[in-house]
Amino acid sequence: MAMHSNQNYSLKSNNSFNLKASCSRIYFPSSLAELQQLPDLSAETFYILGDGSNTLFVESQAPIIIQPKFNGINILEQDDHFVVTVGAAENWHDLVCFCLEQGIYGLENLALIPGSVGAAPVQNIGAYGVEFADFCQEIQWYEFASKNLHSLTKQACRFAYRDSIFKQERYNKGLITQVIFNFPKAWQANLSYAGLDILAKESTAKQVMAQVIALRSSKLPDPKELPNAGSFFKNPLINEADFAQLRQQYPKIPHYPQKNGEIKLAAGWLIEQAGLKGFRHGDVGVHQQQALVLVNYGSDQGTDIISLAKYIQRKVVEKFSVFLTPEVRMITHKGESSFSSLSDINPIEDIHSSRGQIDD
Repeated sequence: MAMHSNQNYSLKSNNSFNLKASCSRIYFPSSLAELQQLPDLSAETFYILGDGSNTLFVESQAPIIIQPKFNGINILEQDDHFVVTVGAAENWHDLVCFCLEQGIYGLENLALIPGSVGAAPVQNIGAYGVEFADFCQEIQWYEFASKNLHSLTKQACRFAYRDSIFKQERYNKGLITQVIFNFPKAWQANLSYAGLDILAKESTAKQVMAQVIALRSSKLPDPKELPNAGSFFKNPLINEADFAQLRQQYPKIPHYPQKNGEIKLAAGWLIEQAGLKGFRHGDVGVHQQQALVLVNYGSDQGTDIISLAKYIQRKVVEKFSVFLTPEVRMITHKGESSFSSLSDINPIEDIHSSRGQIDD
């Protein structure tokens, strides 16, 4: 069976910012045999796309796209844990709901995170005190050069905050086909995070999930109604000396000490304190309930979002001397770009002209 592929394919419905973009070719491999049929793309620019919920197409022309279509969920029950094997194309939130219905607990804090299961390890997604890596056993990864499948242990994936080997050495050298989870049967609710600490200690996983969904829904707009890609910036990490200085100026600054001695700050709080919550410029803006979310009110151009993001970055540096790095992945016709390399896109300059559009 030949692999499903298209030419001159519109990606507007494949990115949650709802920006106009198209690619010259797109491939939808759904088996090892179809992966092995992929042409050699080593000399071309390409991008591996999941659900497009963490992708910003900066230009109207995107590179060649590979969108894996590996589906299926398999549960293996052991004495004290469950091993759950999941195809990369499965929807993340659907998996969270499915596990809870099966009496398999652990992912409830990660409910309502948009995107596919295969994208979760790349970013090492996390929320409300839990990370993907906490339950990862191994990753099935297809290598383009050898045309072979490899099993990577959790340790081999080198998970860190919003990072993994798939963004580093193995970037674009292959793609994730399956994710294998390990869920201990001995379960305890993780209620350490603000918003969940109001729940009773004996809360069930379903009660935790309901609270997470309520919290996320109250702050995060539905991309189908108001196009966005969730949290746009990572929460910045700073050293203790810099934090001590900031805390003198801002005693109430939210902060989360890390195991390595660094302090994690809340990017949304920094943006809000810089006076940008609910800020709007033309057809793009900062969400009114959650300053970490940039929204598209009707622009077709990814450059509008970049200009807004650069403006926010500059304002936060001016006020706090803290540098915000995007979590969203920026895609140009040349492939993935770092935020700083998009130097030809200027930040919004003439802010005063749009002051009338801000809802205070």
